[in-house]
Amino acid sequence: MMAALTQTAASYPTRWDTPAAFLATPSPATAVAWLRRAKSLLGESITTMELMERRCIDIAMRHNGAIRDPLADRHDWYLMVEIADQGEQAPLEARLLAAFEAGLENGELLDGTIAASAEQAAGIRRIREGAPEGQRLEGASYKHDVSVPVSQVPHFIAKADAALAARFPGIRSFAFGHLGDGNIHYNPIQAQGGDKDLWQSFLPEVNLIVHDIVARLGGSITAEHGIGRLRINEVPRYKSAVEMEMMRSLKQCFDPQNLMNPGKLLPDAG
Repeated sequence: MMAALTQTAASYPTRWDTPAAFLATPSPATAVAWLRRAKSLLGESITTMELMERRCIDIAMRHNGAIRDPLADRHDWYLMVEIADQGEQAPLEARLLAAFEAGLENGELLDGTIAASAEQAAGIRRIREGAPEGQRLEGASYKHDVSVPVSQVPHFIAKADAALAARFPGIRSFAFGHLGDGNIHYNPIQAQGGDKDLWQSFLPEVNLIVHDIVARLGGSITAEHGIGRLRINEVPRYKSAVEMEMMRSLKQCFDPQNLMNPGKLLPDAG
């Protein structure tokens, strides 16, 4: 496979600004290991480092005929990577290839393809964009926009998968997200063929299981999407009384008339 990657890199007709790659990795743990290696080799050039499990690709392809698997063989976990020119002298493609080769040699990567054009890069991004839509069409799902320390991402996914499978047999894990900052979209889906309304009724318990694991690992139950009305009543469970009071004091200081996003950040004081 290293020869295939070398051949791919050598086949670039012209240089373009944001080389993209789709990589297979054995597990979230090996993905984190390769992330560390990639940062040492690519530095600030990395603009995207998305982790996704195989089910994301299967569901995206099932519901969108324009999406294709970039690799010939199936694997359990993948990384979607993009880099951009940050002024370094070495060509982007060469540095990206060096990071791939190092990952392959050290068992952090299993396979991969480098997009040879902007069109091929768009095809890789289409997988990530199609996964949430495909998930919606699969039935009841439980959306969690959480963050944990990057080193804890493998532990979070493993613990959440195990806890939910034990409580809700047949539930399907569905994890993808920004590995570089530990922001994971953990959105398990109902059992295939199950009653959607029944599975939707499990939402409060699913949330409790997932968010308790996040809290134990030192993470946050909200990341890029914020708190909002959906999570507002969960905040006191994961914040101390002192933290809640500090948050209310800051809110009062900057927004004494409660004009900015009322009812979307802090629950009413009880």
